[in-house]
Amino acid sequence: MPTIKIDKLAGGPITFNYTISTPTSSSAKKIDPKLPTVLFLHPVYVPSQAFNFQFSDPKIRQFNLVAVDMRAHGETKGKVPKDFDQEMAAEDMAKFMTKMKLPPCHIFALSLGTIIALQMALSHPELIASLFLVSPLGLEEPAEAAEGRQAIYDAWAEGWRTNTPDQEELAYAVRGALELGFYDRNNTFVQAIVACILPLCMKAWNTAHLDDYRLTTLDIFLNRRSLTIEELKKIKVPVKLIQGLEDVAYPREYAEEFLHRLQDAGVDASLESIPGAPHFACIENHATVNPIFHEFVVQHTEGRVPPTTKETLSPWESVLKKKGWVKEPAVLGDDSDDE
Repeated sequence: MPTIKIDKLAGGPITFNYTISTPTSSSAKKIDPKLPTVLFLHPVYVPSQAFNFQFSDPKIRQFNLVAVDMRAHGETKGKVPKDFDQEMAAEDMAKFMTKMKLPPCHIFALSLGTIIALQMALSHPELIASLFLVSPLGLEEPAEAAEGRQAIYDAWAEGWRTNTPDQEELAYAVRGALELGFYDRNNTFVQAIVACILPLCMKAWNTAHLDDYRLTTLDIFLNRRSLTIEELKKIKVPVKLIQGLEDVAYPREYAEEFLHRLQDAGVDASLESIPGAPHFACIENHATVNPIFHEFVVQHTEGRVPPTTKETLSPWESVLKKKGWVKEPAVLGDDSDDE
């Protein structure tokens, strides 16, 4: 995957790993300026591969799709400053968009990504066309969720207490992360994701980099606060919230309260609840989430959207298959039934 180095960022230069897919290329060098552009902001622990099922969806591939690994995630390289927070993370993404010469983007964000997307809408509204927030985190971290995140961090840090990794403690941390994000933790896609990213995590979050791990996977959640009505009034783009009803950390009421705050602030916001979906709802429940997103983008795009791509491959598909993912056959949709 390509990279781009950005020098003037908090803590020094960052080399961001990114991916571009267009209707005609899974790994494109640049976007098609005639098409809407979607920027994907990944969740904690799992980098851009989290969006495999969006990048392989024929309808979503009608658009330019751009995914980028954040600091201390995936293949992105650079230091994490001691005061790293959501404002700095949002500035990272704003500078990335500017360096890449991206137009105002529809933001598809998942979990951690929603924190950064919301901050971008406050700090850089000119870069945002819409917000599609899966498992939105616009309120203060609930106590139970904070305890779970702390437990994951503690287990991982204990696993690196000496120079010889404690595999049992590290495995406990991985299990905790999977319990947070997924419902079916034994399916081949989830196992392939773990196989892909765990070696990267072992390098990025080892004994010498536990501060980076804490700052980017724990503190950024625990140190945030609920966005105020006055702050939310600055959001001038449409917002769609997606909440999984099997989310173990954030109940439906959490998303509903945030929706009411957005609406009280005059934001054009709505909420879709997905039955059976876990916290990482757009992965296991992509067949439900993807059509909602496609309709949302089309609704808020001026001009004609190009025809649906007939067949698409994710840029990560071959690697995931090598790691054990057994891809299920595509399910025919309404168009095929009509035909």
